Amino acid sequence: MLLNERYQVIRTLGSGGFGETFLAEDTQMPSHRRCVIKQLKPIQNNPQIYQLVQERFGREAAILEDLGGSTDQIPTLYAYFQSNSQFYLVQEWIEGDTLTEKVRQQGLFSESAVRELLANLLPVLEYVHSKRIIHRDIKPDNIILRHRDGKPVLIDFGAVRESMGTVLNSQGNPTSSIVIGTPGYMPSEQAAGRPVYSSDLYSLGMTAIYLLTGQPPQALETDSRTGDILWHRYGMNVSPTLLGIIDKAIQYHPRDRFASAREMLESLQGVVSPIPPTQPVLTQPPTLPNHTPQTVNLNTPSPTQDNNHNNILIASAIAGSLIGGSVIIGFALTKSSQPVTQQTISPSPNLPTTTPQVTETPNLKSTPQIIETPNIKPTSISQPIFTPTPSVATTSQPPEITTTINDYSWLSQRLVTNADLDNKDGVELDIMRNSIFARHGRRFDTPGLQEYFDRQPWYRPIYLPKNFPTNLLSKIERQNVDYISKYQDRNNRRHFKK
Repeated sequence: MLLNERYQVIRTLGSGGFGETFLAEDTQMPSHRRCVIKQLKPIQNNPQIYQLVQERFGREAAILEDLGGSTDQIPTLYAYFQSNSQFYLVQEWIEGDTLTEKVRQQGLFSESAVRELLANLLPVLEYVHSKRIIHRDIKPDNIILRHRDGKPVLIDFGAVRESMGTVLNSQGNPTSSIVIGTPGYMPSEQAAGRPVYSSDLYSLGMTAIYLLTGQPPQALETDSRTGDILWHRYGMNVSPTLLGIIDKAIQYHPRDRFASAREMLESLQGVVSPIPPTQPVLTQPPTLPNHTPQTVNLNTPSPTQDNNHNNILIASAIAGSLIGGSVIIGFALTKSSQPVTQQTISPSPNLPTTTPQVTETPNLKSTPQIIETPNIKPTSISQPIFTPTPSVATTSQPPEITTTINDYSWLSQRLVTNADLDNKDGVELDIMRNSIFARHGRRFDTPGLQEYFDRQPWYRPIYLPKNFPTNLLSKIERQNVDYISKYQDRNNRRHFKK
């Protein structure tokens, strides 16, 4: 089928009440580039309505052109035309997989992957809302992870489809007779035909729940008194901080949600933004051999507080009481066959900065951590870290490590540097690098590595090495694996075989 004497249809991508969507080739371009063509049909067929639909369609197409030309996370509009009382949009073809397809192929998303997704999509929504546009149909099927760079791309805006529902009301004025959105993913005000900007945040929150739990909205119960969606029992491994962010996004009433995409992003950045290496953590992560003493400083990450002096006094008092508690927690959790003779205060660069609370590290079963209070002025804490006698390893046998490894989940949040690697031997570097894979459920052919990770309480092996989908790794994780591997080769610091 040739549309508009130019676009050769390859196959049908989908169909619905408004028309069909095709994958096509542009025969008038030298590259014969592929494109997506949306065929839209008005729900009423009379000359007066057709004229109104035509006007609205032109306006909405101009908006899509503006949006797609300003960000690469919205498809570019190539053209639009009309033929046989039907309307057509010609848009960029995004090669990738929808979030629905990703879950079907690979299972649930990790918390770090969901955080990265939200951090990439919220700036797009902020821009869309700044143009006074509401997407109105955010859901897993309308977010594509692009193959070439892994970026999420937002597709299928609802405004053009709404224009197809134009009718005349009893007073003879044009109005829309349809509600755009998907049941379960759209909030109550949108279902009533009155969407607001936070309606998109609600839909994004419901999408995050699906990625984390695999539960579609229809499978979740609702509190009949408050309207709250009861999903926490399906997200037992989600940190309380992310639980709170999603819960606020999906509140029943718009006034209780984030006021804007920017506000939600700022709240999320308290979780995903890398904390400087000088930030102390009041906890006791165990260490590997040859780990040298460190001196760490308190920092002030929040730019929005006004009463710094009062916050310093309060936070300092709280921090003092937490140090003792963190030592007790560390003792209880250290899996060691030898007694630990000194306590540890060590930095962990991936923790959020919120009010003090005991929370769980993402994807760990039961490893509580103490989270820092913001706005504490720089101060210095320095204690030596327990250093057992290092073993000289020249074979692929499991290392004689009597404590659990440092928490390297921060490798999913910031890029590694030489300063992170210089004081580590081949054993720790191997485990550090492979912990990135282990956190995504990879098994290992190397017995020593497998036995080591089997001893870690957070480790949940899922994939055989040959079946491990490397695209589970984020861009930062892939860069860190490569960086550590090259560092090891350059400095001849490997213990296990590759």
